[in-house]
Amino acid sequence: MVRIIRWTEQSAKDLELIFDFISRDSEHYATLVIKEIFKTTERLESFPESGRVVPEFNVKTVREIILGNYRIIYRLNKDAVEILTIHHSSQLFRSRLSDFE
Repeated sequence: MVRIIRWTEQSAKDLELIFDFISRDSEHYATLVIKEIFKTTERLESFPESGRVVPEFNVKTVREIILGNYRIIYRLNKDAVEILTIHHSSQLFRSRLSDFE
């Protein structure tokens, strides 16, 4: 089943912040990281349950894919995969699901 990938405002902001931070040292590397994040999320169109359940929430429909130091947190909906946030492991994790809505 192919699902639509939807990026929330928060996840779009996260991508922008990631790019801005990495590009301070290398715009080229920042571009590569963002492309890799997009490439990683594309698999969710066909394999939406391929990520693990986020342990902090333990909700079957809220999952994550680990990509290097990043946690790509997403929610499964009936016809879409909603990317909630891209979280860097060095930052404090917001442990309430409502923080991403």
